[in-house]
Amino acid sequence: MYPAVLIVDDEITIIESLSGILSDDGFEVIHAFNGYEALKKIETESPDIVLLDIWMPGMDGIETLREIKQKFPNIPVVMITGHGSIESAVEATKSGAYDFLEKPLSIDKVMVTINNALNFRKLEEENLYLRKKTIEKNSITGTSPAVQALHREIMAAAPTDAAILITGENGTGKEMVARTIHQFSRRPEEPFIIINCAAIPEETLDSELFGHEKGALGHAASKNMGKFELAAGGTLFLDEIGDMNINTQAKILRALESKTFQRIGSSRVLHMDVRIIASTNKDLTTEIEKGRFRQELYFRLNVIPIHVPPLRERNQDIPMLVDTFLDKLAGQSATPKKTMSKPALDLLVRYAWPGNVRELKNLMERLSIMVQEDLIDVTHLPHPYHSGDTIDAANSPGELFAPDNLEQARTAFEKEYVRHKVAQVDGDITLAAKTLGTSTRYIKKKLT
Repeated sequence: MYPAVLIVDDEITIIESLSGILSDDGFEVIHAFNGYEALKKIETESPDIVLLDIWMPGMDGIETLREIKQKFPNIPVVMITGHGSIESAVEATKSGAYDFLEKPLSIDKVMVTINNALNFRKLEEENLYLRKKTIEKNSITGTSPAVQALHREIMAAAPTDAAILITGENGTGKEMVARTIHQFSRRPEEPFIIINCAAIPEETLDSELFGHEKGALGHAASKNMGKFELAAGGTLFLDEIGDMNINTQAKILRALESKTFQRIGSSRVLHMDVRIIASTNKDLTTEIEKGRFRQELYFRLNVIPIHVPPLRERNQDIPMLVDTFLDKLAGQSATPKKTMSKPALDLLVRYAWPGNVRELKNLMERLSIMVQEDLIDVTHLPHPYHSGDTIDAANSPGELFAPDNLEQARTAFEKEYVRHKVAQVDGDITLAAKTLGTSTRYIKKKLT
């Protein structure tokens, strides 16, 4: 299928000459004599590119360009004029024109510009497709009220440059939320850089963040760019910032306040243009009280707080997640997709999921490999999933009677008892706490 070019000009000679040249090169040519006709042709013919004259009676080219960009933003528009000026070129570019050509037209330049514009459009479409796939890959799956509220928070926060603090238990998908925010931000084409504050040794964390000059450290055989520098223009994700040492916290705070930093061993001041997103599985207010986290840094990071709910608080999403994981696993292994029986799904819905979505994903991978049948049933579920979080000492005495002393046994029983009560109220921690006469913090602690 050949590309379609819409030529918009009130001079018939221009339309005829361009039509002949472009037709000979395999283009499908459409023409219009004014802006109003051009807008109608775009609606009915869907051209791949528009060549638009600036000087036309009635609606001029700039007005027509603005209308095209408002209604059909993905169509590249090349402006043509016999009265070219710097002012016209600037105005056309500001209004969204891809390029600017002057009469008398150079045929070679026309062809090069059209091909460049079409290649640019193709690249934009590919980028949009890849971005869409990235968003789909990193989106939190589910239709529960908790997930819908999370999506609303993400969409409200993403277009801003404000710092975001994502809280949630391990395995809930905090990094996925951060990636989604980046994709919907004003910086989606810029870098998304992650630093895991819990995984990097304290003695190398400063270097990882700010970089260092050659010879600045004992092992520094060359210059190293830090994560702040690598993330320039984009997003820096400080994962598990609650595990960052107190001294590095102070340096991060100074960098955020001054929007500048220095590599270790350098006197050069580097300016910072980075959107900061941080995450933690800890209660930072408690960490502040214990002197392990700086209150000023907390206020800097917690401009927009986003909490990722644990799986037990959105257990109605489990059937959808199970189906999604089994579908992906079948695609990866090129085998028929397995399904899960309703009784087995019911047990999974009632389970408390201390490992959250990560635990569910790992279980699905295990079952898809180990279960030979196409249907995964209750009998295929390993402990503790097959018990639905019920306490049944007669059926599994080894679990509750394994401890060697009374205190350990009491702790094990208490944990199982709380899980059982949470499962009975479909994962509603607030209701379980009220029923048991305790706090939600206590319940959460027993579920981890």
